[in-house]
Amino acid sequence: MIVGKSNSPASADASAGSPGAASASGSGAGSGSGGPASGRTGSATAWIVSAGVFVVNLDLFIVNVAVPALATSFGDASLASLSWVLNAYAIVFAALLVAAGRLADRYGHRRGFLLGLAVFTVASALCAVAPGVGWLVAARALQAAGAAALMSTSLALLLVATPAERRPRAIRGWAAIGGIAAGLGPVAGGLLVEADWRWVFLVNVPVGAAGLVAGVRLLPADRPDRSGPLPDLAGAVLLTLFIGTLALGLVKAEAWGWSSTGVLGSLAAAVIFAAVFWLRSARHPVPIVELPLLRVPAFTFATLAALLFTVAFAAMLLTSVLWCRQVWGYSAIRTGLAIAPGPLVVPMLAIASGPVVRRLGAGRTAAAGCLLFAGGLVWWALALDAAPHYAAAFLPGMLITGVGVGFALPTLVGAAATALPPARFATGSAVTTMARQTGAVLGVAMMVGLIGEPRTAEAALTAFRHGWLTAAVVGALAAAAALALPRPAPAAAAPAKAPA
Repeated sequence: MIVGKSNSPASADASAGSPGAASASGSGAGSGSGGPASGRTGSATAWIVSAGVFVVNLDLFIVNVAVPALATSFGDASLASLSWVLNAYAIVFAALLVAAGRLADRYGHRRGFLLGLAVFTVASALCAVAPGVGWLVAARALQAAGAAALMSTSLALLLVATPAERRPRAIRGWAAIGGIAAGLGPVAGGLLVEADWRWVFLVNVPVGAAGLVAGVRLLPADRPDRSGPLPDLAGAVLLTLFIGTLALGLVKAEAWGWSSTGVLGSLAAAVIFAAVFWLRSARHPVPIVELPLLRVPAFTFATLAALLFTVAFAAMLLTSVLWCRQVWGYSAIRTGLAIAPGPLVVPMLAIASGPVVRRLGAGRTAAAGCLLFAGGLVWWALALDAAPHYAAAFLPGMLITGVGVGFALPTLVGAAATALPPARFATGSAVTTMARQTGAVLGVAMMVGLIGEPRTAEAALTAFRHGWLTAAVVGALAAAAALALPRPAPAAAAPAKAPA
């Protein structure tokens, strides 16, 4: 493992006085002594940060369950139109995540976290009163801006409040919060949708308000470094345009045709935006993506594997909801209960997989998880048909995918974060999360393009099988990327005995 090596690109960059390095030192100062916060302050920080991260992750799973209800409420809106309720959130989140983290480095992680939580809470209320799909998509984009500020500062606040020897466990716990939200999200979403889909967003308001009150009183202040240039906000716009045009081409492929001018033009525009974004990132002093980070093999392969895995995961989540609601005719609450067993195993495995990672290495553990996840999707493609057979056909696939997520996703997140020196924890985790959000956009767009609007049960079965098999292939590609993670040398732990 290359953590702490002065000759790594990330370390060299951190030592150059960049905003990420300033962030680390500033946050440490905020704790009072430059190290982890006191026990009471650290515990309060962990609880407040966990609440914010939980509500953001919970919102993702709840909204997926609400998609069929939104279609009915908004005059039988098409799946392609409703997919932007999910994709607008993920696109804006991905584009602003690193920029929000950079701004928090400059103006303070505590301030950034509280501002993000406030925006997320207000935007949730706006989502609840949206009169149409367009308004809802706009409110979701604002909600994503708040989530980006909240998430980009959450791990930094948590790591500063955690002693160095406990940070790997803290990272796994931080990642496990998403698994807990995933387990509760489908059931909570089903209950809320049965009452009214607007409660899906209103539920965030009291949690956000309580987090704001506690955060103002208990989160430790920090002393950020306001020197240096502002982050590359134009780069954030380019990244938004790149992901948006790519998603547009994939979403409209079934309706417009793959060879249509609209689809080819969207994909060509995405390539151009990506190229310009890459060139700008190479030249800007504070880019959205620090290209030297990508020269760290463990970070690059872990982030690539996380992106590919999230493509398959987003595809699984959307199709499982649509299958239960539209093909089997389940109610919202029954759909939530049907999906819940898979996510419920994730947090247990996320914590218990530590010994497996130490024995096999992060690459092999994550690859096994990716292959298990792909196997669950193949099971669905082979076992499911239009007649409801939950226990014999749907449940095994859901449990297998849940086990796969528990081994793969926390391991990849941890591998990406620990591949970088401490001064790059916040930036590296933001880039990895940005990649995962991009994967979520691509997964939803891919499924919308493959499934389309089938008119018969037979057509739906064929479309869903194609979607599951395609997602399984992407999961296998994620496993290949995970296997490329370099294994730590046996002597890698020796430098830890030297003075800090």
